[in-house]
Amino acid sequence: MTTPLDSAFARRVLDVALEEARLGLAEGGIPIGAALVTRDGEVLGRGHNRRIQDDDASVHAETDAFRRAGRRRDYRDTVMVTTLSPCWYCSGLVRQFNIGALVIGESRTFTGGHEWLRELGVEVVVVDDEECARLLGDYVHAHPDIWNEDIGE
Repeated sequence: MTTPLDSAFARRVLDVALEEARLGLAEGGIPIGAALVTRDGEVLGRGHNRRIQDDDASVHAETDAFRRAGRRRDYRDTVMVTTLSPCWYCSGLVRQFNIGALVIGESRTFTGGHEWLRELGVEVVVVDDEECARLLGDYVHAHPDIWNEDIGE
């Protein structure tokens, strides 16, 4: 049996995703970051929402990190880390590739599909990080049209 993720691990790997969110914001994009890591904390891939920068609606933070990790055979033993609860598209990615755990920075701004993933047996840890909430909250307030486009509204 896999050892459950602890809060210190969740905080440490969330810092990687937060760096990516800040980078995305600095590039003029939506400040959502993600990383695919091992249960030991090794970063396999990291990325951020690049929908604005790349003019590509499919480049969410989780998909960017997933693509940068390359092909793997051990997804069950990996952890997807994201500053925001994943949308249904990114939740589907976690489900499709059987990623074993999910660390979420915050789920207040957008609830996404993490409860569905939890019901399917994915270990879910919500950190409820203030910086994650503030970064995205400020962006949503300043750019509601872009945010609504990002979540399909």
